[in-house]
Amino acid sequence: MTVDGGAQRLKSEADEPGWEVDPDDDWGVAVVATVGRQLRLRREAVGMRAAEVGAATGYGEDLIYKIESGKRIPRPEFLDKADEVLGAGGLLSAMKEDVAKVRYPKKVRDLAGVEERAVEIGVYVCNSISGLLQTPEHARAVFESRQPPYAQDEVERLVAARVARQSIFERDPAPSLGFVLEEALLRRPLGGTLVWRGQLEHLLEVGRLRHVALQVMPTQVEVHPGLDGKIELLKFDDGTATGRSDGAFNGRPVMDPRQVRIIELRYGSIRAQALPPRESLAFIEKLLGET
Repeated sequence: MTVDGGAQRLKSEADEPGWEVDPDDDWGVAVVATVGRQLRLRREAVGMRAAEVGAATGYGEDLIYKIESGKRIPRPEFLDKADEVLGAGGLLSAMKEDVAKVRYPKKVRDLAGVEERAVEIGVYVCNSISGLLQTPEHARAVFESRQPPYAQDEVERLVAARVARQSIFERDPAPSLGFVLEEALLRRPLGGTLVWRGQLEHLLEVGRLRHVALQVMPTQVEVHPGLDGKIELLKFDDGTATGRSDGAFNGRPVMDPRQVRIIELRYGSIRAQALPPRESLAFIEKLLGET
């Protein structure tokens, strides 16, 4: 098939793995179905066949039909091209933001939604650096280490979702953010020396923000309430709160004030045993100087 007089190999489903719609994601299914319907209506309105739209956008006819039927998530750049080819006047391009969110797993979107409403967030982690603090390179190394391995396209999808959550640092007014990280996490050169150094430098940058308190839990601390695993505590402007602790209430999120209070006590004790923020940043600087 030719486009503008030149041979072009059009993308097929085999070239685009990982862009399927999750059938259990009701909102995602609705978004993609709406985009597909608008694409088909515009194509029919200008009298173009699916193969012609595919040739003009670099996609195979099969993918055009799958997008129109709501079975495939279109790439943002495809929507821009299709908008131009079909003369949609920005209608298709305007859907890019929602379509980009559909690429993120539903549980990530739900988590990001809760974080966006919080005025105060406290996190203790012991197995990996908090996703809110990870550089894209560090996040990629984390996902690539999983077994059985993710497809590379899925890795990039998860990395993008993790990085998107970090827009919380740009909120105005900004929420109060507290993080306690185990010393061992900072010493593990995950992804290699360059990635590791980049992650430590990013922690210093974030830790210096005036609404962030970053603390390190020294390995020499023998016992603290976080030995069972991760702890999260989120508070909202209406006075309510939610929390989760791997070692309490079967690790499920709780909102009952009495249960949240237990998580608050655990997190407060951990913060009291960790290095203060200023000393924690000095510790990270020292680690960087040792490499």
